[in-house]
Amino acid sequence: MAQTFSVGDKVVYPGHGVAEITGLEAREISGAKLEFYVLSVLENNMKVMVPKHNAKSVGLRMLVDEAEVERVYTVLAHRGAKISTATWNRRYREYMEKIKTGSLVEIASVLRDLCILRSDKELSFGERKMLDTARSLLVQELALAKGQEETAIATELDAMFA
Repeated sequence: MAQTFSVGDKVVYPGHGVAEITGLEAREISGAKLEFYVLSVLENNMKVMVPKHNAKSVGLRMLVDEAEVERVYTVLAHRGAKISTATWNRRYREYMEKIKTGSLVEIASVLRDLCILRSDKELSFGERKMLDTARSLLVQELALAKGQEETAIATELDAMFA
């Protein structure tokens, strides 16, 4: 059974981060009547319409729960995982795939790997941008999930990799 969301729910839209469902709209497209969730992405107020029947396939989901928050911190704290030794562009593609899943645990692994890599060598421009993306997606959702300020979460994450 597909998960249903209500107006006012905070949800995660993979690749864009946390959004609020601001409405439901019915539209006729190619003769078919479709229902859409209207989302407002918190970071940039971008409006996104997701067909209700497609919500699961695009990865729309509720915020992580406490157990998932614990898993995220376990992943962030884990050292010694083998970091991809692939060329930077192959590594970039691998990490991008993980970010696109919308899974906070996958995003945490990208942040961890890039932070560890950064301590060894200079990151490429693309990798630095990806590090910022992973960090902001994590900070945003963890802050809401834990009921804390984003600045507190950002400080906590930065301290883990200082």
